Amino acid sequence: MIVEARVTIHGSKAAIWAAITDIEHASETISGIEKIEVLERPANGLVGLKWRETRMLFGKPATVAKWITDAAENEFYTTRAEDGGFVFLTTKRLLENSISEQGGGITLTESHESRPQSIAARLSVPMLFLFKGVVKKALLQDLDDIKTAVERGGSIVA
Repeated sequence: MIVEARVTIHGSKAAIWAAITDIEHASETISGIEKIEVLERPANGLVGLKWRETRMLFGKPATVAKWITDAAENEFYTTRAEDGGFVFLTTKRLLENSISEQGGGITLTESHESRPQSIAARLSVPMLFLFKGVVKKALLQDLDDIKTAVERGGSIVA
């Protein structure tokens, strides 16, 4: 299952990139994140950054380890997480808009892919479609929180 969301942000690419890559302080800007604990830092760049992220899901805290598997500065990064027999891949990507299209600005997209790995997970795939709307709503809220932080020029975190 793949879920995608996007938002146009009126800010510089550098400011948006700074916002989405300050993982350590993400809980200060993204309302859906309760806590971030950095586990590993790469010597340079983003690939290899690993953290534990806690979010509230259905009224209960849910914690998962995530790590960055691929990145191109000021363009995109992809994270991987594994839980309950699934691999979850998420990509945040910056796309420049033409002035005629969106009135300028940068489009920030996020795609979330759930890949079942175990037999039990494969059997639960039909249930994923029931939660697709919940995932989309969460992605949109995250993107809107980032947009608000960048456009107000205040605390800029991912």
